[in-house]
Amino acid sequence: MLRNKLKKYNLILASGSPRRQQFFKDLDLDFEIKLKEIEEIYPPELKAAAITDYLAELKASAFEGELQPRDILITSDTIVWHNNKALGKPKDQQDAFEILKSLSNTTHEVITSVCFKTTSATTVLNELTKVTFNELSDEAILYYLENYKPYDKAGAYGIQEWIGFIGVSKIEGSYANVMGMPTDKVYEYFCKLA
Repeated sequence: MLRNKLKKYNLILASGSPRRQQFFKDLDLDFEIKLKEIEEIYPPELKAAAITDYLAELKASAFEGELQPRDILITSDTIVWHNNKALGKPKDQQDAFEILKSLSNTTHEVITSVCFKTTSATTVLNELTKVTFNELSDEAILYYLENYKPYDKAGAYGIQEWIGFIGVSKIEGSYANVMGMPTDKVYEYFCKLA
């Protein structure tokens, strides 16, 4: 449906995330993938959505001066916000274990920001989803880490994987957002353009 409406645009998804790429395919969009290495460092005073907004925009700024008039660059960033702290991707198995242990039997927030950049404007939007975990046994956490190796995921888990099936007791908000892309808001943005 959107594909026809967006014919005059060239969509560039600047994300190596297989999940984000799949979302764009599932939204039936024509897009290309362009990647740039970015050091994801943000000012320490930033909190929650301010962090993901900043990082999504930082990723887009790497393409400054390269966009053509028909281009729309899409960048994104996701964090898990828990106990007033941002949980990014785990450094190693021990870090992943500690992150999942801290999420056990609690509710945390998953925040994703998406930046749309053209030659004339930059728009950033974000979405927050609350996720509640049951109590996770050490055995279940270790099983998950050994079999699914979620080291490329914020908060050390993928809700669409085994841990999500056995561990998540409640979700308030967008499920797709927890996977790294608030698809409803992305769709809305593109509909307004068309």
